Amino acid sequence: MSQPLPNQDKMEKLVSLCRRRGFIFPSSEIYGGLSSCWDYGSLGVELKRNIKQAWWQAIVQQRGDFVGLDTSILMHPQVWEASGHLKGFSDPMVDCKECQQRWRTDELEGEVCPSCGGELTEPRQFNLMFKTFMGPVEDDASIVYLRPETAQGIFVNFQNVVNTTRKKLPFGIAQIGKSFRNEITTGNFIFRSREFEQMEIEYFVKPGTDEEWFEYWLKERMDWYIGLGIKKENLELRKHDRGELAHYARECFDINYNFPMGWSELEGIANRGDFDLVQHAEHSGKGLSYLDEETNEHIVPYIIEPSAGVDRSVLAFLCEAYDEEPDKDEIRTVLHLHPSLAPYKAAVLPLSKKEPLIQIADEIHAELRRCWMVSYDLAQSIGRRYRRQDEIGTPYCITIDFQSLEDKQVTIRERDSMKQLRIPISELNNTLAAKLGGEAFEILPPGGSHWLGF
Repeated sequence: MSQPLPNQDKMEKLVSLCRRRGFIFPSSEIYGGLSSCWDYGSLGVELKRNIKQAWWQAIVQQRGDFVGLDTSILMHPQVWEASGHLKGFSDPMVDCKECQQRWRTDELEGEVCPSCGGELTEPRQFNLMFKTFMGPVEDDASIVYLRPETAQGIFVNFQNVVNTTRKKLPFGIAQIGKSFRNEITTGNFIFRSREFEQMEIEYFVKPGTDEEWFEYWLKERMDWYIGLGIKKENLELRKHDRGELAHYARECFDINYNFPMGWSELEGIANRGDFDLVQHAEHSGKGLSYLDEETNEHIVPYIIEPSAGVDRSVLAFLCEAYDEEPDKDEIRTVLHLHPSLAPYKAAVLPLSKKEPLIQIADEIHAELRRCWMVSYDLAQSIGRRYRRQDEIGTPYCITIDFQSLEDKQVTIRERDSMKQLRIPISELNNTLAAKLGGEAFEILPPGGSHWLGF
């Protein structure tokens, strides 16, 4: 029975695994790296893609009240004036007079620099938006901003979506995309960085129904994380008090996850009221209303916004999945990732490098990867290869041995239980699809038999 790791140990081991196995690397590492910027390696990019796909599938594909959108990172500067970002998107910060480090005031526990103990300056507001210039001349007329959130691209396209999709209230617009914030302090691996990706929902409802839909989305988003393997006890809802509500919010909750560094925000869910559509209509002079066919009146919908961070989700799912188990005289490191999130769904492991086995293994690998991301591993003993696949979260390992030449069967091993089945090669595709879809591992396909661990 595995025991929970101390929080600091867990984060250090997780960061080490991510680098060693190719999940996440520091950006521009050969030049010493760039603070709080990260590159996703061959396994990390698959995990990240699978999380986004799971979100898109749950929000857009499996529902009839959503459409997707992909808006530009660069937007007209007046967008940010209308949204309030130019004036209000800032954090109070202080500087250390000794070491010159900057700190957010809400992260300070005392009145001295956490790094060197030096004296701090008086707090001042610091705008978090990255500023750049469009065109050949760098002057005030050519200033543009890297978007600090994806939401505004949805709001300014509200009328385009209504006109082209003819969706009826309530309906949602979903978007996944990069955002940029010039954070004063960063850290805790990929938890807070200056370049990050968001999975954002803007759900448009009739005024007066917003509180009902707000409660609906609180439950819906909690259930999504739980359904993908995060334990309920590691999630909590934290309500924002009036003093910390954003300028646009009527109400807001955070879904917090129990990260190794403590409870921290994984996703925010806000009732934005009609603030955004009203603001953009006033500043642009264009109508952003909805014709209610029941009353024949133009109304401005209220908006419920669940906004999740892709990178924080990656970190949460990795933290939840990471485990160390005693295994004889060694420790088995396992990522208990939900099969839909695992970078590889299966690994093909020929027991020998001899030609007859390699030929069968190559054929199986080619067939399986028509449907899934599948690893292929020849190096070292079969036990070592099992351990490598456990460490990167691969749910199933398929071993081709010399008996396979005679009985046309292979062994399939489950990551979490380490149990094994012997199944016909002809049933491998259907069996893997069934197991990845949630079928109990013990259930046998035609011609299959229980092997080891039963």
